Amino acid sequence: MSTGISVRPVRAQDFPQWRALYRGYADFYGVEQTEEAAEKVWSWVTDPGHEVNALVAEGADGRLIGLAHYRPFARPLSATTGGFLDDLFVDPADRGSGAADLLLAALREIAAERGWSVVRWITADDNHRARAKYDQVATRTMWVTYDMPPAD
Repeated sequence: MSTGISVRPVRAQDFPQWRALYRGYADFYGVEQTEEAAEKVWSWVTDPGHEVNALVAEGADGRLIGLAHYRPFARPLSATTGGFLDDLFVDPADRGSGAADLLLAALREIAAERGWSVVRWITADDNHRARAKYDQVATRTMWVTYDMPPAD
């Protein structure tokens, strides 16, 4: 199933392939993303001092087929640090290849290495294929999320 796929941190030379994947992710969610915004995210994931990190899934042919962006977050109620998976995307042509499983497994390993108490993420309610995968590896919580804009 996942033969030949490896997961690794993103590298500077990955930008063109990462950008194509990240564009696909934005398109999937119907988010208009400028090149300037994408370049800013790229600067974050390639800066060792920034909190946001990136993993990529690479096929045996060297082509990037998936990405995961993640970061630590404080959990005051439990006095622990967790990991937050901001973005997970696998190229539609490579879905079912095992790339998502490998990205999530790598993130689970990173959480163990860093002593994180949990890895958490959100997804769209109608993202049925992803939710079916997530139900296999994680527990759906009872929490409802809200977004509040900053004051004008």
